[in-house]
Amino acid sequence: MKIHIRLREILAERGISQRQFALSMNMRIATINHLCSDSVDRVYIRTLEQICTALEITVDQLVVSVEDCSESET
Repeated sequence: MKIHIRLREILAERGISQRQFALSMNMRIATINHLCSDSVDRVYIRTLEQICTALEITVDQLVVSVEDCSESET
């Protein structure tokens, strides 16, 4: 099982750029870009809370578990 942060998808659905969101959150653009990538290996809970508050969503809408294709093939 893998954990996926849906930030990129949510921002796209709302027509908000990663840069625009980072600036509105007073966060580093690199932080938001990293969270929108598929290579996130750690994140602060407080950061997730701030993102959820700003987007008015719950953490389970932001963070989802997905099946790892390589595991299902074995």
